[in-house]
Amino acid sequence: MNDTDQSTEILEHTATSADEGARLDRVLAGAWPEQSRSRIKSLIEDGHLLQNDQTVLKMSGKVKGGDKFVLTIPPAEPALPEAEDIKLDVLYEDDDLLVINKPAGMVVHPAAGNESGTLVNALLAHCGDSLSGIGGVRRPGIVHRLDKDTSGAMVVAKNDAAHRGLSTLFSEDKDNIDRAYLAVVWGVPAKSDGEIEGNIGRSPRNRKKMTVLKSGGKYALTRYKLLQKRDDSLASLVECRLATGRTHQIRVHMSHIGHSLVCDPVYGKNKYSQKFNFETQEILNAFNKQALHARTLGFVHPNTGTFISTTAPLPDDLIALIESLNLSIKIG
Repeated sequence: MNDTDQSTEILEHTATSADEGARLDRVLAGAWPEQSRSRIKSLIEDGHLLQNDQTVLKMSGKVKGGDKFVLTIPPAEPALPEAEDIKLDVLYEDDDLLVINKPAGMVVHPAAGNESGTLVNALLAHCGDSLSGIGGVRRPGIVHRLDKDTSGAMVVAKNDAAHRGLSTLFSEDKDNIDRAYLAVVWGVPAKSDGEIEGNIGRSPRNRKKMTVLKSGGKYALTRYKLLQKRDDSLASLVECRLATGRTHQIRVHMSHIGHSLVCDPVYGKNKYSQKFNFETQEILNAFNKQALHARTLGFVHPNTGTFISTTAPLPDDLIALIESLNLSIKIG
């Protein structure tokens, strides 16, 4: 092993005749027992392994005697994201938890490409040391999340007991959670209210998208209610309530029944935008995210047993979009 700097490691191994024909993962796990097989796998998939000076991306290949392997282990990420003084719109807070109105555009927890400016960075500054280690160092206090470009109500745990209780609620006891989303969709659903069922999983055609699958995936159920529609039926305002919590669930389910969210860059198309006047088209073109807002979040408090109900005010740009489409509700 050689050090290229204080934190980068280089591991080297030359295969022996005994390694001939063996799988790559078995050989490397034996050569570097201090590294877990899963760790080696992730490093290979990220392009950190050379086999005879060629990058290797799979662990299933066969080894030949004399093969030379070089594994680069990059510097470790910080154990904890850094606290950042980012103002939070707090809807409710006590010693155990808080509910915030997350703005669209804010990532929930740090990941590659989004190491700062996240909700976690803001929470560390707001809550201080109480969040340390709760739910994992990269996502302290987080028990559920909203997509980056979905705004609205989110609850965060401030201590271990609250985290355990909320995690149980969101995974096992959904009858004690009330989650209502406001969505602007293209067209008008055939029924004024109904249920959308369909297992959700990765699309076999596009791994960056989720889809309703005929087999596999995870069971998902969305209940919807039509709130208002345009006279020409080009768009409508729908309330969606989650009975399950799958990735992109509302976006996928509404698209599945032919009523994708207005301006959704992944699951929807602005197929009717040319039918509106110039001012409305300008607003539609500028609204480069799904028209979705987590408006209501209610749940049984994990420590006190009381029911907490919160409502997240709509952001100004979503209000402008709704009004430009001649749709309106009592907006709080």
